[in-house]
Amino acid sequence: MNDLDKFDYAILGALQVDGTLSVAELAEKVGLTSTPCWKRMKRLQDAGYLDRRVALVNRRRAGLPVTVFVSVRTSQHDEQWLAKFAAAVVALPEVMEFHRMSGDVDYLLKVVTTDIDGYDRFYKKLIRVANLTGVSSAFSMEQIKYTTALPLDLVSHGAGMG
Repeated sequence: MNDLDKFDYAILGALQVDGTLSVAELAEKVGLTSTPCWKRMKRLQDAGYLDRRVALVNRRRAGLPVTVFVSVRTSQHDEQWLAKFAAAVVALPEVMEFHRMSGDVDYLLKVVTTDIDGYDRFYKKLIRVANLTGVSSAFSMEQIKYTTALPLDLVSHGAGMG
């Protein structure tokens, strides 16, 4: 559990919508003056609540319109194999997300690329990095929802805020 209050959550919420806000703009949005807002923001950053502040690039405009969800199965489950496999997959620039899963699939990758040929090049790199039992690819036909904003309203915001 954490010790954040409604102002901390308001700061996190505002920053995940617009990371370019100045301290003065952020303070005004959350109902604080600049100095306490800056101190809270610094504390949140130092405590690891803010990983980093970035610009989100439109992948379609940038020439990466294809999203593929890649399910990977393997018969290898030792830590040494996983460390080598993870390092190789993390180094592939097409991989946007990489998850170790429960259930029938061992790993799930979210991959972006230029087109079918771009995915084929990625696939050939992937199968070279490790001995895999199976690789299954599902191409996203339409992105219906996309957000980087966490649903902070689901978390209790201090005493009496429920």
